[in-house]
Amino acid sequence: MIKTQQGISRGGRILLLCSVFVVAACGLVYELVAGAVSSYLMGDAVTQFSLVIGVFLCAMGAGSFLAKFITRELLKIFIEIEIWIALLGGCSSIAMFAMSAFADALFPIFFYSLCALLGILIGIEIPLLIRILQENQDFSESVSHVLALDYAGALAGSFAFPLLALPFLGLSRASVVFGLLNLAVAGGGARLLSGPGRGVIIRLILTGVLLFSALFFSTRLVGFMEDMLYQDSIVYTKTTRYQRIVLTRWRDDIRLYLNGHIQFCSIDEARYHEALVIPVMEASPNPQNILILGGGDGMAAREVLKYDTVKHVVLADIDPAITELARNRPEFVAMNKGALNSPKVSVVNTDAMKFLENTRGFFDVIITDLPDPNSESLSKLYSKSFYALCVRCLSQEGLLVTQATSPFFAPDAFWCIVKTIRESVSGHPIVSEIFTAPYHVNVPSFGEWGFVLAGKRKIILKTLSPSVPTRFLNSETLYAMFSFSRDMQPSEDIQINRMDHPVLYNYYKSGWKKFNK
Repeated sequence: MIKTQQGISRGGRILLLCSVFVVAACGLVYELVAGAVSSYLMGDAVTQFSLVIGVFLCAMGAGSFLAKFITRELLKIFIEIEIWIALLGGCSSIAMFAMSAFADALFPIFFYSLCALLGILIGIEIPLLIRILQENQDFSESVSHVLALDYAGALAGSFAFPLLALPFLGLSRASVVFGLLNLAVAGGGARLLSGPGRGVIIRLILTGVLLFSALFFSTRLVGFMEDMLYQDSIVYTKTTRYQRIVLTRWRDDIRLYLNGHIQFCSIDEARYHEALVIPVMEASPNPQNILILGGGDGMAAREVLKYDTVKHVVLADIDPAITELARNRPEFVAMNKGALNSPKVSVVNTDAMKFLENTRGFFDVIITDLPDPNSESLSKLYSKSFYALCVRCLSQEGLLVTQATSPFFAPDAFWCIVKTIRESVSGHPIVSEIFTAPYHVNVPSFGEWGFVLAGKRKIILKTLSPSVPTRFLNSETLYAMFSFSRDMQPSEDIQINRMDHPVLYNYYKSGWKKFNK
C-alpha cells in the first residue's frame, strides 16, 4: 500500500469526509450551470443537458482511471486539483458568456472542452479521497463512507441549484460561490499537511482573490458580454428556475427575450396580440370567462379587457418573475395598460398543462400564448393531450385560439398544430368534431406568423369584424388573414403531435434550420 500522509487525526478524517459532501455538491452544480448556460446560448434544453451530462460522466470516468497513476503526495495533489476545480468551475459561466460574445463560432469547441476538463478533475477527487482515508480505516469502510457522502452531496447540489443558487445568485455568481466552496476544501486540506509549502499557499490566495473579484464584478461582466449578443441596450436581466429573462431598449422600442428568443417588440406587438385575441373574442357569442395560458406579459389580457362582456380572466403563466414584471415595471404597465392589476384578472403561476388538469372551471374563450415548440419539453403544450384538456375546459359555445409558429418558416410545424387540434377529440364521448380556422399575419419583428382558431361549432369567418378599438386590425384585414398563399400550403403526410412522440419539435427544428444557417 502506498502511504499518503502519516497519522491523519480523527478530526482530519472528519474534515476529509465533509469535503466529499462539498465536492460532490459542487461538481453537480457545475454540470447544471453548464447545461443551463448552453441551453440559453445554443437552445434546445433537452439536447444540451443530455450532452452536458454525457460529457461530464465520460470525463469523470476518465479522471477516475487517471487517478491510479497518482502514487505520491496524494493529499497535496488533491489540494492542487481542488484549486484548479475552484478556478475553472468558479469562472465557468463567465467564461462561457465571454466566448459566446467574442468568438461565437468557437463556442461549442470551448464549451465541451471545458466540460471535459472539469469532468476529468472531478473524476479524480473521489478515488484520491478514498485512498487517503483508507490509511487510517478499513478499505471497505472508507469506500462506504465516501460513496454515501458523495451521493448525499450530489442530492444537496441538485436541490441547491434551482431553489437557492438560481433565484438568489444567478448563473454567473452561482458558479463562483461553489468555486469558493471548492477552494475552502483545498484550504481545509492544506491544514492537514505538515508543510503545505509556499507555492500552495500563494495559489490558494491568488485563486481566492480572483474568485472574490469575480463574485463582485460577475453581474456587470456578464451584463457587458450579454450586451454583445443583443442589438439594443439591456435594461433588465434575470435568471429564474424556468428561463433567462432579458429586456432591451432602443429609443421607444422595448423587446423581451426569453432564453434568447424574442417574445415581443413594442413597435409591432399590437399586430401579434390583436391577431391572437380579436378574432376569437369576436367569434364568441358571449365571452365572459376567459382563460389565458402563458401571456405573462399582459398584452393578451389587455386586448381581452377591451370587451365589456368579460367578467373574469384567469391568466396561468409558469414564471412569477414575468407576471411581476408585467404588474410593476413601468414599461410593461404602459404597454399592457395595467391589465394584470385589473380586478377582473386572476394570475396563477403554474404550468399550463397542470392548470388544465386541475381546474374545474369552464371557459368561453381559451387563449394559448405560449413559447414556440423549440424543445421536446415545450412541444407537450401543443400535443393532442394538451388540446384535449383545452376542449374539456371549454363551455358549450366555447372557442380556442393558439399561436402556432410561422407557416412560412416552419410550415410543417404549423400544419402539424392544426391537424393535432382537429384530432384532439378522437375518442371523446361527447364532442365528435373540432372545427379549425388557421390564419396568419405579418409581424415585422417575427416575420409571417400563424394562429389557429378552433371550436365545437363552425365559425362563420365573414361575420367577424373588430368591435373594439384597435391599432392594426380592421374588417378587411381580419378576413384576409384566413387566406394562405401557395407557398404556405400543408404537406399531405403531416403527423399529429403526441406527448410520447413529439414530432412537432422535429418539424419546427428542420423548418427554422433552413433560415438560421
